[in-house]
Amino acid sequence: MNGAPLELFLLVGAALFACGAAGVFRDAEPLRRVIAVNIMGSGVFLLLVAIAARGGGDRPDPVPHAMVLTGIVVAVCATGVALVLADLSGGEEGDDDDGERS
Repeated sequence: MNGAPLELFLLVGAALFACGAAGVFRDAEPLRRVIAVNIMGSGVFLLLVAIAARGGGDRPDPVPHAMVLTGIVVAVCATGVALVLADLSGGEEGDDDDGERS
């Protein structure tokens, strides 16, 4: 993070989290809520990476980077489960190719 100041990354991460939180509380559609939660997660990941960068000459802390990589994997899995649950909870409103719901 040599080109941009640390405060910029912290500000963008906080803005992403705030936008995602607003989407979670504002939207009622399950798909939009899943997307909003993913945006919140991206903000948290950006904050963790920004906090890991300590300064000019110091080496960054590897633990927050490992947490972000693990969080990305967990977020992808949780998104898949949330999308399946959102599809199943749609009831008769959803469109299936065969028209049957089990």
